[in-house]
Amino acid sequence: MTRTTRAPQLPTRDVPMAISNVDIDTTALREHLFDHSAGALVTFEGWVRDHNEGREVVALDFDVYKPLAIAEGVRIIAEVSERYGVRQVLAVHRDGSLTLGGCAVWDVVVSAHRYVAFKACRDIFDRIKVDLPILKKEHYSDGDSGWVNCERCASHAHG
Repeated sequence: MTRTTRAPQLPTRDVPMAISNVDIDTTALREHLFDHSAGALVTFEGWVRDHNEGREVVALDFDVYKPLAIAEGVRIIAEVSERYGVRQVLAVHRDGSLTLGGCAVWDVVVSAHRYVAFKACRDIFDRIKVDLPILKKEHYSDGDSGWVNCERCASHAHG
């Protein structure tokens, strides 16, 4: 499948979930979040690491069904925002190929207090991992590759 590279769609207050086929510019996204009524900004940045389940990983591919991923992401963000009473929530997930160290997912929560910001940030990421239609393929140092079940990855996150 050939992918075209376009300017990334950035998340906004109106559509707080985005899927990007280019590097996620966390600095640019963070600049739009300052709020004098907030006392906390918590982010999670998920990177491509060099191993998984005893295998040496050299790269990842994500295949995202964008319309449903954005709709589900917006739904999750609305639910989490209401549950925790936070000021702002944004999330971006990559689509396409990433190398080691690449940012695969980024989410941010702005809140009056740090405690709820941390809880909301973790809740969003765990739900994105499970609920969004995102397929992840790992490429290994031995030349093999394989699709990874992200639901199982999310369940390991609580260990």
